[in-house]
Amino acid sequence: MNSLFYEIIGWVGYLSRPVVLVQCLSAGALLALFQLVVRPRLRQGGRRLALVGTVGLLLALRLNAAVLEWLGQPAGLALYFMRVYAIWMFLAFLHEALVLRFPARGVDRLFNQLIRPLFVLLLAGSLVNQLDSLEDVADIPLLPVFGDTLTTGNLFLLLTIPYFLVAVSAYPVSWLARLLQGLLHFSDGTREATTLVLRYVLIGAGVLWLMHRVGLNTNAIAAIAGGLSVGIGFGIKEVFSNFISGLWLLFEGSVRPGEILFIDGDPCEVRSLGLRAAVLWRDRDNAELVIPNQDFFTTTTVTYTGTDRLRRSQVEVAAAYRHDPAQVIPLLEDVARHSPRVLSQPPPKALLLSYGDSGINYGLRYWIENPMNNGSIKSEVSVAVWERFAKEGIEMPFPQRVIHQG
Repeated sequence: MNSLFYEIIGWVGYLSRPVVLVQCLSAGALLALFQLVVRPRLRQGGRRLALVGTVGLLLALRLNAAVLEWLGQPAGLALYFMRVYAIWMFLAFLHEALVLRFPARGVDRLFNQLIRPLFVLLLAGSLVNQLDSLEDVADIPLLPVFGDTLTTGNLFLLLTIPYFLVAVSAYPVSWLARLLQGLLHFSDGTREATTLVLRYVLIGAGVLWLMHRVGLNTNAIAAIAGGLSVGIGFGIKEVFSNFISGLWLLFEGSVRPGEILFIDGDPCEVRSLGLRAAVLWRDRDNAELVIPNQDFFTTTTVTYTGTDRLRRSQVEVAAAYRHDPAQVIPLLEDVARHSPRVLSQPPPKALLLSYGDSGINYGLRYWIENPMNNGSIKSEVSVAVWERFAKEGIEMPFPQRVIHQG
């Protein structure tokens, strides 16, 4: 640990040299001037003018290095800053080009999870290499772990590799699962389960490789595995139970992405089934519900897409006693048949439900294709019933109270 501290002190001393400060301050001044003054004005002129401005900053950084060389001063760091900005600008152009061809959400996810973190790591490594030898820095010993010495390079791997295993593993295993689905012709739910299992296998293999790479022996790995087993048994058994439940649900296919479930009186669409919980989308308020996977094994869940996506809905309406049910029932069925989003097969069916205090209660039952549209379709049918009753002179009764004064 002392060796690393002395190394950092040496970097600070190097950066405090006048020739180094001149390069850093001149490049920093150009970047600050561009961000605070030039860029806001260029944005007002549109994207093309902003693009010209970024190219202008790149030329200004190169001119800064050329001026330092002309004055006989070292310009290595100034050229380094110019190259780093050129790479960043290339990534920005690449992002814009990909957004024009692919969905913006997927491109943003790729850049935020993979490309930008990789750029930051490469930037940090190259900066250390500018100040010192990267190999020498990576070999600096820090502290003993399970009888082995943990070096700076191994610590760096322990802090970064797990993140990239989680972030990067989603892409190859998704492609492999789709390839297996095309070869074996299994369902989408099985493909999602296969993707999840392959991803965790890849992450597990990567973690084992990382432990071996940093020098942990077999006894150390066994000790860590034993500790995790105890943690699963006492501290994180719910997380482990939800994980197993998620895999079971995916293989079974009862709760899979795209499924429509009836939760707390509302139809909800399953958006994803993850390690701990399922994410469902509720249409009426555009809310996302996060439900632990284990809950689907302990509570009754109603699904509208188990075998198909058809759903039967119903509109209840009352008509006055003076209207013959033989007239009202065919009229209600005709209203449903002429509603654009009501299915013709199975055919709509109107029923006399009960005799109420003020009128006869009817139920108009019909089928729709997408359960998530039930609320809006029910409103359309209700409005159509109101308009048809008004046209045919059929009265909708309502409770009335008559007070007689003695």
